[in-house]
Amino acid sequence: MTGHHNFHSEGRGYLSAMGRQWLLPIYDPFARFMGIRRAHEKLLDRANLQPGQRVLEVGCGTGELLGTLKQRYPDVDALGIDPDLSALRRARRKATRGKLQIRYEHAFADDLPQSDDSVDRVLSSFVLHHIPVAEWVSMLREARRVLRPGGELHLVDLGWSQSGQNGGRPHRFGHTAESSPEQVLAALAEAGLRGARENGYGRARLGGYVFYRAATEGGGQSD
Repeated sequence: MTGHHNFHSEGRGYLSAMGRQWLLPIYDPFARFMGIRRAHEKLLDRANLQPGQRVLEVGCGTGELLGTLKQRYPDVDALGIDPDLSALRRARRKATRGKLQIRYEHAFADDLPQSDDSVDRVLSSFVLHHIPVAEWVSMLREARRVLRPGGELHLVDLGWSQSGQNGGRPHRFGHTAESSPEQVLAALAEAGLRGARENGYGRARLGGYVFYRAATEGGGQSD
């Protein structure tokens, strides 16, 4: 991307998982109380994971999603990236305690250290609302770049469906309000991903959320 490295300078800011760095120690119990674990289970149900595949989570935070993934799919190669070094330290400690083989790296969503065509799945859980809408396409282009031909992106974020299946009114969390499917699907298409679609809905204490799926060229349309 033009100007890619100029944009990602030392000291670049980010929004932490709880909005304030000092609140990070309570993130895991807060997330469990709010029903995030159930959303993670549903996301993994949709990801169509197979033994030996390489999975990258963008915005892994404290490692809850990848920890759940490795318990369900021990033969998957799991890697998480996040800009928050404190969150990564927590994620690594949890993986060590659980004897889970998960690698964590410091990186931003739109400047991934992975090489082109190097992963089978990219996962993202409640990350979009932490990123300004104007930067979504840059993030999603990076996901497309690192995905192998036929690879899939599966993400979930706060939002509501047009049919009202998950109900609720938009509230502001992080940089953006809950996103409409039209916004997310438009960003996925602009990033060059194929077959972008809504892939289910859910509801938790924090509000409604929407699952999305897209693929690189050559990917199927399985749920």
